[in-house]
Amino acid sequence: MGRGTGLGRARAGAPVGLTLAMVASLWVPDPAAAMASTWTTVPVTAVCPQDPAPNTVTCFALRRTDVTPRTGQLAPATAAAPIGYGPAELDSAYDISTKLEGGTVAIVDVYDDPDAESDLAAYRARYDLPACTTANGCLRKVNQNGDPNDLPAADTSGWATEIALDTDMVSAACPLCHILLVEADSTANADIGAAENYAASVPGVRVVSNSFGGSETAQDPSVGQEYFDHPNVAVVAAAGDDGYGVEFPAASPYVIAVGGTTLSKADNTRGWTESVWSTSADEGTGSGCSADETKPAWQTDTGCADRAVADLSADADPATGVAVYDSYGSGGWTEIGGTSAAAPLVAAMYAEADNANPSAAYAYANPSGLNDVTTGQNCDENSVSYLCQAQVGYDGPTGNGTPNGLLALGGPGAATPPTLGGTATPSCPTGKRLVDAGFESRSTGWIASRKVIGKHTGNGAPHSGSWSAELDGTGHTHTDTLAQTVAVPAPCNEATVSFWLKITTKETTKSTAHDKLTVTLGSTKLATYSNIDHAGYKHLTLRAVLPTGTTTATLKFTGTENNSKATWFTIDDTSLTLA
Repeated sequence: MGRGTGLGRARAGAPVGLTLAMVASLWVPDPAAAMASTWTTVPVTAVCPQDPAPNTVTCFALRRTDVTPRTGQLAPATAAAPIGYGPAELDSAYDISTKLEGGTVAIVDVYDDPDAESDLAAYRARYDLPACTTANGCLRKVNQNGDPNDLPAADTSGWATEIALDTDMVSAACPLCHILLVEADSTANADIGAAENYAASVPGVRVVSNSFGGSETAQDPSVGQEYFDHPNVAVVAAAGDDGYGVEFPAASPYVIAVGGTTLSKADNTRGWTESVWSTSADEGTGSGCSADETKPAWQTDTGCADRAVADLSADADPATGVAVYDSYGSGGWTEIGGTSAAAPLVAAMYAEADNANPSAAYAYANPSGLNDVTTGQNCDENSVSYLCQAQVGYDGPTGNGTPNGLLALGGPGAATPPTLGGTATPSCPTGKRLVDAGFESRSTGWIASRKVIGKHTGNGAPHSGSWSAELDGTGHTHTDTLAQTVAVPAPCNEATVSFWLKITTKETTKSTAHDKLTVTLGSTKLATYSNIDHAGYKHLTLRAVLPTGTTTATLKFTGTENNSKATWFTIDDTSLTLA
């Protein structure tokens, strides 16, 4: 996921995925001059560190530096209005006036914002929105494993500003939604992925909002399947702020990719006008043709053989940015842009749409529910196409357009996309469901007894890699546990569990099971092994039928010893698939 060099910074030559014939047919004279005429020039700073290490992400929030932050945490409505668009302007621009009860929006960010709740209270009080607190159950803040009492280290790098932006934009678009803020321990793929999987597994979560990303890698398809494939939950991701070029996870076909526009008031029927957000050749909404992800069935554009970005868009230009209250990272009221603003806005609207099978496909099947953006471009190549230049209908920078109500997000009255199979029940998703299946990320996703997961040697030496799970081996009465909970989408009713198991023992009996390892999935016991079964690593596969109505299931290994001699149960390279 790491943002930096690569496709995310591609600037020269034809847009990725175009043939020479396509380029010739899409020629535009002097596109750089045409693009420059739409550029804005407000000074900004990226709130998060840029060009991070490989396999990490960065956030996409851009804060204006010509706007002096103002204090006044609970400023009354009669006080001077904050700079930037507030809920009323955003409601007007995107027709979000329904104010439906939209369930829960999960926001995935990194590090802890200690002032997240009080800053959110300031924003909602200023705009007369209902209170959203931990006390009234509207707001929950947890770590990547769902624990509210073991939050990550306090932010020192700018992610707190991203958190303030995300919670404020969800509040603006869906003031009756609950908010689940999931704070990952770090920007590393494994920590981000653990936060994604936890967020999507929580009952009531309709959508997961992601305002971060990085350059594409060849590993993205498998990473996307492991962390972003969550049927019946809308997963939304920002397209990036580096101009023409594709970012991950927005490029994943499991994700709804949101690009950015410049939103300006206008003397027309709508009252607003929009164009592609592009400040310079290196700053503007991301778009393009993925180098690694296959084209989803609901995309029908012919100039990109693979996944095209984006699907839809919303305001992201810092020059037409949004008002945010951020005391921890910015010192008060400020104005922020970037596709980090567009993503949570659209995510909250998906929550209001309340579709049981949310998908980007609705944006392609319901064009009447969108404002088509037809001007502007985000590249300065001599050969330009719809992948970086706005046009009537679908284009890369703005997708199918910006929301005009909830229709194109699967709201009431929306036409069901043919690619969703009409009203047929969606199939059970393929792919492995466990996070950190080989324990190489130091127990991410797992809940285990102390010292069970580690860089063991000897009896606990791993089957592969450097880490394994070693239960028991004490030689006295003792119990160790190792467990992980996974979400079970409605169509799934069978599970297959596999793992490598090595049993080492000092017991000499061949008939008495002094020490046991029990494997369960939910309330179902899958198997029991004991000191009698001692042997080197064996690959074991167990299957179970899930009870009707199962929404989550916990895979658990329980090792018990009596006060006889020691037995070690070593587990590695686990897997859980659903069908």
